Amino acid sequence: MAGAASALFLLDIKGRVLIWRDYRGDVSAKQAERFFTKLIENQGGDPQSQDPVVYDNGVTYMFIQHNNVYLMAASRQNCNAASLLLFLHRIVLVFKHYFEALEEESLRDNFVVVYELLDEMMDFGIPQYTEAKILSEFIKTDAYRMEVTQRPPMAVTNAVSWRSEGLRYKKNEVFLDVIESVNILVNSNGQIIRSEVIGALKMKTYLSGMPECKLGLNDRVLLEAQGRTTKGKAIDLDDIKFHQCVRLARFENDRTISFIPPDGSFDLMTYRLSTQVKPLIWVEAQVERHSRSRIEIMVKARSQYKERSSAANVEIELPVPSDATNPNVRTSMGSATYAPEKDALVWRIKSFPGNREYVLRAEFSLPSITAEEAAPERKAPVRVKFEIPYFTVSGIQVRYLKIIEKSGYQSLPWVRYITMAGEYELRLM
Repeated sequence: MAGAASALFLLDIKGRVLIWRDYRGDVSAKQAERFFTKLIENQGGDPQSQDPVVYDNGVTYMFIQHNNVYLMAASRQNCNAASLLLFLHRIVLVFKHYFEALEEESLRDNFVVVYELLDEMMDFGIPQYTEAKILSEFIKTDAYRMEVTQRPPMAVTNAVSWRSEGLRYKKNEVFLDVIESVNILVNSNGQIIRSEVIGALKMKTYLSGMPECKLGLNDRVLLEAQGRTTKGKAIDLDDIKFHQCVRLARFENDRTISFIPPDGSFDLMTYRLSTQVKPLIWVEAQVERHSRSRIEIMVKARSQYKERSSAANVEIELPVPSDATNPNVRTSMGSATYAPEKDALVWRIKSFPGNREYVLRAEFSLPSITAEEAAPERKAPVRVKFEIPYFTVSGIQVRYLKIIEKSGYQSLPWVRYITMAGEYELRLM
């Protein structure tokens, strides 16, 4: 098959080969040294600016760095670089499943298991099985288990490589969490300069057999294709990414999300909304300085969602001068604590209902003597954390979740919606 990897290398932080697997015989261990030399030349002192693909003398190198280890695939053919880079990331997840942490020391301690895993995960340079749960069924880390002849699980021999056959549960349940993170950046003039919603559909399945699941969302494209009205109820999703279990051809044809789920926890789908989002919790701050010896801060926090919703575990981190002392704080709701290690005042509100406004007033003492050449004051942003259950910013809705299995058992699907703060910063102070 054209476009496969020729060899796979695991290198330490200095470029020395720890472990390598030759799959096609056209790339030698010396190529790893050439790769590292080329890598150092291209970095130019900034490791973050390095491209993940390096080409040199007819060989293409694709690599990622994890802790103090480089994982690198080399190929002399016109290979699918994105596929091999994804494969390297999956190797990291499998090794972390086996060794807890992927580092040079864990590779040296478990090199026999590493070679076994690489032999199963890639065949003649072509990625094969990358599900840690499936691999752990027939590659055991304990040597004494090797006496028993291990039969490969059915997942290795059938088309569904992420799920084993023969699973049985007394109670068949599916838990689906729709979690949206709100990223907002507000400048000192109160203007929103960055706004987006990152969403994920996280599933946890405890289902017997090989169930067929079908998920319906209020997706505008799907509803319009079915001739249904979409008055304010449909949404447009961007940058959709699915778990490998989803049948992509089916989704492209009729926008139906159908799949045979893995056992346990997994991310079914992630998406992004780049539309303008109104800040769910708005913060206003006023700072008054009194003769260099005292500073007063008044902060108003206002919830801008409907009254029937309520945010939980709200945390507002307010920056204060690094030399501030003797805090005197009063709040109309919740409690505030001074965190000198963060140079911040942390205001915590356990429950914040919609359409409410709360006020915090704080007074700090400042040293009366200051350095003549004092460093410019650091302008840190106000950071907000919160969780709003039973609420989504995008308005995404799970219209149905059907589970069909040939034995005909009844299953219980549970759906939960949560909105939380991601990178939520207001540069107001």
